Amino acid sequence: MVVRPIGPDDKRRLSDAFERSSPESRYRRFLSPTNKLQSSQLRYLTEIDHHRHEGIQAVDPHTDDGVGVARFVRSPEDPSLAEVAVAVDDEWQGRGLGTVLLHDLAARAREEGIKRFSASVLAENKPMIGAFHKLGEVRVTGRDTGVVELLIELPG
Repeated sequence: MVVRPIGPDDKRRLSDAFERSSPESRYRRFLSPTNKLQSSQLRYLTEIDHHRHEGIQAVDPHTDDGVGVARFVRSPEDPSLAEVAVAVDDEWQGRGLGTVLLHDLAARAREEGIKRFSASVLAENKPMIGAFHKLGEVRVTGRDTGVVELLIELPG
């Protein structure tokens, strides 16, 4: 597996990975039914500055398929806080790839002066919640209709 930053040339790779994802995986990532990534979403997800908005992806070197993505977007109100999201291709779930991406992203966040991640996660998404617990101290800051809001302290 190769982990590297996301760039503008990754629109097709990201779109293909989304198309391979099950409706359940899409719902877990976007917290709503999402059938297709629009061109504006693909621009937002790939044309990033790598400081305020960072994205990394796992690419299968044998197929050149994107099989996982992790990203953060820094809070404009608190530059030491960033919202985080992780998505892993259905066939790669349960193998620790999400945890690896999350740890790599956290290291990148620390380089940018980010000390905490915030995340909105489906309460039933135990694997993702477990990955956050492996990363650092987790506090539940809110609950609403099956979604938990988490605050994750990044280790030094």
